[in-house]
Amino acid sequence: MKTSVRAALAGALACGVLTTVTVVGRPDGSPEPDPPSGPYVALGDSYTAGPEIPGQTGSPAGCDRSDRNYPALVARRLGLTAADFRDLSCSGATVADLTAAQPTDRGTNPAQLSALSARTRLVTLGMGGNDIGFASLVKTCVKSGVLNFALSGLKDVKDLKDLKDLKADGGDAPCKDRYVSDGADEVQQRIETADARLARALADVRRRAPKARVYVVGYPAILPAHTTGCGREMGLAAGDVTYLHDKERQLNGMLRERAEKAGVDYVDTYTPSVGRDACADHRVRWIEPLVPRAPAASVHPNERGEQGMADAVLKTLGA
Repeated sequence: MKTSVRAALAGALACGVLTTVTVVGRPDGSPEPDPPSGPYVALGDSYTAGPEIPGQTGSPAGCDRSDRNYPALVARRLGLTAADFRDLSCSGATVADLTAAQPTDRGTNPAQLSALSARTRLVTLGMGGNDIGFASLVKTCVKSGVLNFALSGLKDVKDLKDLKDLKADGGDAPCKDRYVSDGADEVQQRIETADARLARALADVRRRAPKARVYVVGYPAILPAHTTGCGREMGLAAGDVTYLHDKERQLNGMLRERAEKAGVDYVDTYTPSVGRDACADHRVRWIEPLVPRAPAASVHPNERGEQGMADAVLKTLGA
């Protein structure tokens, strides 16, 4: 069990680690324009790429893109040809990789914004999780949760001899205690830094693709708001489930506000995914837990999740 969990966590780190708006008309009462028909460029990280969802496609192979990820599904629904659709999403990508080449273990992905041009008519951008280090955050919280559980069963201090290099934080949220000190939340500070980076990136998108409709795509529910049953699937202390859930909501809130300030649209994938997080029943969940039961990377969307995200994008497009 320990070996498989470690392997799943390693997979999650390698891949890296995105509420739906129903638009009937514009605020001034004018009708919403027809859905764009392309060219369409998809930008994003692993939640966009769809690592380990069959079939894996595209170049470089190290980006782990699936031909069933939400950009591919959106492109098919819009009837776009291969010439009018480019997916530059890549596992592990940060906002910096929009403007710089990203090396992977199997090739180098070009700067994602290099795919944009004056011809581009549709852009989706799903990014930010890696800028706040969400994958490493989950790993740290799992370690804290598992360690606290183990130490709670020790009967004598001598049993600590093999755990001398480990530290138990205690309490209901041992991981949160690592990141929040004297009222300062390290993860919240990372979100604020990512906000500034995204502001510059969106300005660059508008400059390179001035005629494109641009959509910032949020993240689906990764963990539940309540902790019931989540320890079994994720090995997290109850308070840390709430902490991580709240950090994702704050990240999505930043993405929404940044989209609004930039004058672009926001796609809410969180709302339709509530109750379909990594701790939900395997028959309904969009996100796989530490040890996936469906073909997908650990703590990443499965095929059902990518379809749900595609549906949210299409609904926001009015398609």
